[in-house]
Amino acid sequence: MKINRRNFILSACAGGIVASAPQLVRANANPTRIVCPYAPGGGTDTVTRIMAEGLSTLTGQSYIVENKPGVGGLVGHQYVASAKPDGKILLLGAIGPLVIAPHLSKITYDPQKDLAPLTMAVIFPNVLVVSPSVGVKNLKEFIELAKKQPLSYASTGAGSAAHLAGELLNDSAGLDILHVPYKGGSQAMLDLVSGRVSAYYATPSSAQPYIKSGKLIALATTGDERSELLPDVPTLKESGYPGAVALNWYTFMAPAETPKDIQQTLNKNMVTVLKDPKTRSELSRHGMTPAPSTQEELRQFIAAESKRWGQLIKDRNIAAN
Repeated sequence: MKINRRNFILSACAGGIVASAPQLVRANANPTRIVCPYAPGGGTDTVTRIMAEGLSTLTGQSYIVENKPGVGGLVGHQYVASAKPDGKILLLGAIGPLVIAPHLSKITYDPQKDLAPLTMAVIFPNVLVVSPSVGVKNLKEFIELAKKQPLSYASTGAGSAAHLAGELLNDSAGLDILHVPYKGGSQAMLDLVSGRVSAYYATPSSAQPYIKSGKLIALATTGDERSELLPDVPTLKESGYPGAVALNWYTFMAPAETPKDIQQTLNKNMVTVLKDPKTRSELSRHGMTPAPSTQEELRQFIAAESKRWGQLIKDRNIAAN
């Protein structure tokens, strides 16, 4: 389609775009890349794209998403950890590569030394779901059944938040439910619905359609509070297992040597976007709670999470494969 340059400039001005055409060209020619360490279509990708759009609108600069999946998110994290620290490449970090993977195997970067925390992005729980074929209707029945016969639970990979959520319940309830790791949530969900595995710690947004249709039964969520997407589903905490709280979270990071003033500006802009009602509404629609923070708050949170999950991995003798 041929675009009339004059009409485009007039439309841009009418829409509140104050930059000149040459300024826009320069901004788009040198965009800030936000690396999503997982494939398109998942929760991390959704959050990254929502934030990229919000930051572009706020700053008038171009923010784009670059998907770099591989090895459970480690490829994307390593890529940013070793990238040029000029503020033009950022990361949407995840719990697995940031605080779990370092305790499972040797990795080529140190999350707490090679990456600078900018702000927490979102937090959200998992939901423990089972197929109707398992024959239970609530968490109590599920735990009773697990003590009588072998059961299994799926996750999106060894060392994932879903994996360790299952280990927390095993530990809290004295169970030995077998962990079955998958390379992604889609196949795990298919095998659950077909009855190949007994249970799955899914994200609320991915499980909600199956729960509504009756193909899956939700037993409990893993957060401190009930999920907005699944308000009728109790938490493990309120069901008598306060030690089984396990939150998923995504956080914005930058190469560690990124200048402090750039880090501070990025934090300020990201917090502004995360507090924007439109952004909050879009993220909430996907079952995620925006949780903007200071850099120091995030640094302390990551250190505490690393200590917590590291201890569980040691106590449960959890292996990477």
